[in-house]
Amino acid sequence: MDANEMESQQQKAAGEDDFRHTSTAGLNKFTLLCALLASTNSILLGYDIGVMSGAVLFIKENLKITSVQVEILVGSLNVLSLVGSLASGKTSDFTGRRYTIVLAAATFLVGALLMGFAPSFPLLLAGRIVAGIGVGYSLMIAPLYTAEISPAMKRGFLTSFPEVFIVSGILLGYIVNFSLSAVPAIAIGIGVTAMPESPRWLVMKGRTDEAKRVLIKVSDTVQEAEFRLSEIMKAAAMDLGEATSSNHSDWRGQGVWKELLLNPSKPVCRIIIAAIGINFFMQASGNDAVIYYCPEVFKDAGIQDKRQLFGVNVIMGVAKATFVLISAVYLDRFGRRPLLLLGSIGMAVSLAVLGMGSKFLQHSETKPLWAIIVCIIAVCADVSFFSIGLGPIAWVYSSEIFPLRLRAQGTGLAISVNRLVSGVMSMTFLTISEKITFGGMFFVLSGIMVVATLFFFYFLPETKNKSLEEVWALFEDKDRTGDDKRGIQMREM
Repeated sequence: MDANEMESQQQKAAGEDDFRHTSTAGLNKFTLLCALLASTNSILLGYDIGVMSGAVLFIKENLKITSVQVEILVGSLNVLSLVGSLASGKTSDFTGRRYTIVLAAATFLVGALLMGFAPSFPLLLAGRIVAGIGVGYSLMIAPLYTAEISPAMKRGFLTSFPEVFIVSGILLGYIVNFSLSAVPAIAIGIGVTAMPESPRWLVMKGRTDEAKRVLIKVSDTVQEAEFRLSEIMKAAAMDLGEATSSNHSDWRGQGVWKELLLNPSKPVCRIIIAAIGINFFMQASGNDAVIYYCPEVFKDAGIQDKRQLFGVNVIMGVAKATFVLISAVYLDRFGRRPLLLLGSIGMAVSLAVLGMGSKFLQHSETKPLWAIIVCIIAVCADVSFFSIGLGPIAWVYSSEIFPLRLRAQGTGLAISVNRLVSGVMSMTFLTISEKITFGGMFFVLSGIMVVATLFFFYFLPETKNKSLEEVWALFEDKDRTGDDKRGIQMREM
């Protein structure tokens, strides 16, 4: 390639970058609507966390069950959601992203009805098991679908919607019962009629004309839609090893698990480590467990009045909601890494303060009010920093770093780790805390967040303002000069 040709291609690439940044400066209303509808499923998990957090004390008293049974009841939904997460990737590759969203809503609807009308512990547990599978599906497919229809400059904001809805669900769950959690599932079933299929899935199936029509709807101009389509088609052609054509219609996601787990390339290994790592630490932080068992923690700290315990829950929920909105708004401006590192460092400090406060109250006979207030502030700070960093960014990052062919099943694998760790934390938090005290447990969680901060710093590159087709290059060998034969080269420079 001579100097003139190289300069010409560099100018073309620069022009394309300028086009992307100017054409996606606004927010397409139809894209916003689709992201909202897809993410509505995530409110279901928030409902569960909110309802169970307020109901744990009453369930334990009314059903006369042990702390271990409470842990099983709380953790069962999270553990079973990993089944839905693992299955969701293959399902969405086979049937499409749109109908996987419907399946998630339908499954949770059945579980929600069982929980809402369960008269006994076994039926309540059965409802949580069924709902858990639906939650697993929704936690994978909502951010994935949103990432695939969003422009690069707004992807962080739109893909953080699942966490926004989870937090909204937590707040609503404090004041409603299980039966009302069926409402979002029904709304999804109705709203999906207005949602298009993912254009990237359509391209993988060789349905480029349909993909173009969808992109025109979710783009501000026809030119922008054509540019995005050309990038997707280049990526799909290289990713699937052949020119994009109707021959892709036979692809059903086969061979993905082999490439992910048995024979991954170095870039894929780096992506898997990053995706699984951020999801592991998201739940190893103990955020879900802290919310579930917050009443137990403050009951042990000296607050016995159930209305006061409920008030602490509401304060914590408001703090989470406020900061997750702030994070969503600024995620595309400041980037993933700065907010993630800020959040993890803040959580480490907050959990350490909470541990010291809990230890002080444990050895204090008078339970001074100032110490209780310090603990409440520390809990609110912990969940707020989680909402700034790990809460929204784990969903965003997991859904944007995998290449097209591996995206659904790779994201499903990462989310399944998320749900497994969440379940383990929820089902062991009280038991471990009884052995080492709540204060000791918070010190352990603080140490975990220190390790998480180091992991994020060294293993997670910044993905801000890059298209899904460009993100792959961040994980390629630094000294690579030619195209990765197994990967996706975003643009020939």
